[in-house]
Amino acid sequence: MIGRVRHNPSTVVVLAGRPGEQVLAAVGRSLNVVLVRPESPAGGGDADSGRAGGSAAEGTGMEAAAVALRRAAGISAPYVLVAADPLREVAAAWQAMWQLSAEPQRSDEFELRAAEAMGAWRAKRFELPDYYLVLADEGEGVPGRAGAAGAPGTPGVSAAGEGRADFYLGPLRAIRPNRVAVAAGASPATQADALLSELGSLRHGPWWPPLDEVLRTARGFYPGSLAESQVAGGASLLS
Repeated sequence: MIGRVRHNPSTVVVLAGRPGEQVLAAVGRSLNVVLVRPESPAGGGDADSGRAGGSAAEGTGMEAAAVALRRAAGISAPYVLVAADPLREVAAAWQAMWQLSAEPQRSDEFELRAAEAMGAWRAKRFELPDYYLVLADEGEGVPGRAGAAGAPGTPGVSAAGEGRADFYLGPLRAIRPNRVAVAAGASPATQADALLSELGSLRHGPWWPPLDEVLRTARGFYPGSLAESQVAGGASLLS
């Protein structure tokens, strides 16, 4: 079953996580990209052009992100980059479950955030974007990037040989490999260059499944499966 498909005049891309201000400012200067920031809780303006408005850390709750995505849906541009994600709290709760110090109640936090997201999605307060784009530091173990199979620094393998617990590069990308891209750089400037390069090479692929299927996959996904698929040398989950 396929989820609800967006019909927007542009390609809408959500920047996963908390992108730095320098990266956003650099990307916002591109003529082909319109940057949409979430509005601050105090109701301050955002900057669709990326040249004013609140910081990237403001207004990053689910409702603020949903509002930002709805604004993005009405913008005509080659690419609309949204610096907010309605699944950010779901992603944070999922990743917290895989920390070595995780306590049993961490799974309860994930279920709470998942239920909140499902309620908002069913109420049609937000739709998933065309793509997610993850910013990474150069040299960081990132699924889908070159490396010696099974070695530290291998895509998706940490220095301890374990899969990286990342919601976007794990379960989300496993569901729809072509809908999650990665931009890596050693500095804000190189990250911004890599981001713009990734926008120009996004691949087509099947649309997102319904959100309940996404969350169901996350519940049954464990980061070690990324490392195992690399060590096996066979087809990767993310290829």
